[in-house]
Amino acid sequence: MRSSRGGSRATRGHRPPLSRRGLVTAVVAVLLAGCALLAGCARTPATPAPGSPTRARLEQLLTEVRVVEHRTRPGGYDRGCLATQACVFGPAWSDGRHDCDARNRVLGAQLTAVRFRPGSRDCIVLTGTLSDPYTGRRIPFDRARARAVQIDHVYPLAAAWDLGAANWSLPQRIRFANDVEVNLLAVDGGSNEDKGDRTPADWLPPAPAYHCFYAGKYLTAATRYDLPLTTADHTALAAVARHCP
Repeated sequence: MRSSRGGSRATRGHRPPLSRRGLVTAVVAVLLAGCALLAGCARTPATPAPGSPTRARLEQLLTEVRVVEHRTRPGGYDRGCLATQACVFGPAWSDGRHDCDARNRVLGAQLTAVRFRPGSRDCIVLTGTLSDPYTGRRIPFDRARARAVQIDHVYPLAAAWDLGAANWSLPQRIRFANDVEVNLLAVDGGSNEDKGDRTPADWLPPAPAYHCFYAGKYLTAATRYDLPLTTADHTALAAVARHCP
């Protein structure tokens, strides 16, 4: 009886050796777990989207842009334009120089298959399709459901205020906020809301293929308006540039 009980315990504790396939599977699992702990294994950089600036161009802009240690917070930023608000960048989408507002001018320039409101002199965009420069997706635009496609200030207005625009004249701030060629992009609404007023050290487009394009737009806006990059933003964009064509 005693021998039988001992045999039973031995049987319960016995573990057959791993097969070759099981051993390989276990090793792969360990390697993947280690890769996750080390914040990801080395990945092949995404091929930059067509039209992306070259590495040489981005590195030139990186040498031209001013750099500051960190983003200051001077206070006073208030974009609202109600009677009790400061309206520091002027009324939304209006620069006082164009009959058509900046938002519709961006949509009209970036969307394809555009349909304008009759009688608006090809200004008010009703429908169209966006090739999104942040996700790479094609997004249908319908004015009745306009949140799907939004207009992004590539160099965010709040960041610009903190990093120098607080000292500009109001006409210069209005020009910056409505600069269709330099600082405005029609983009995926969810990506725009996720970005908020974050700068490149904290946010880049979700599709890596568009990082070079975004870096070019951000640096162009910064240099055109003599706005600085923080040290962290400069480091982030320099890292992007290394993978550009």
